[in-house]
Amino acid sequence: MKQFLLATCMGAISAMAQAEGSTVYEFDGSFDDATFSVESAIIGQGLVIDYVSHTGEMLNRTGSDVGSDVELFTNADIFVFCSASLSREVMEADPMNIAFCPYGIFVAERGGDVMIGYRNYPAGEMQKVQALLDEIVREALGE
Repeated sequence: MKQFLLATCMGAISAMAQAEGSTVYEFDGSFDDATFSVESAIIGQGLVIDYVSHTGEMLNRTGSDVGSDVELFTNADIFVFCSASLSREVMEADPMNIAFCPYGIFVAERGGDVMIGYRNYPAGEMQKVQALLDEIVREALGE
């Protein structure tokens, strides 16, 4: 993570990091609480979660297979989903925005710290998707 910022939203302060290519927020609670909050926030937007990738389990399970004993995450899940209306809008503006679909929000635990984040999108129409992801994450944070 290159830089740390403090973001204030509705009177709540949460630490946010601008990592290269992603936006990450610290979550004050357990991994299980964070995954529940993210799932609830996505569903609360009227969206359907297509898949939950248990990336942390895969990395932990396959580490020795690739010659590594490094534990990257204690836990890490990625929630994969799409918005039919928003996807249509951004792809009508530029059909090549298909490269960014579906969208994902990750929850990860590392060194006892839990974080929630998403990848950053390019300028233009895709900023509408990034704004939706940020809204979902902030709701999951309780902001």
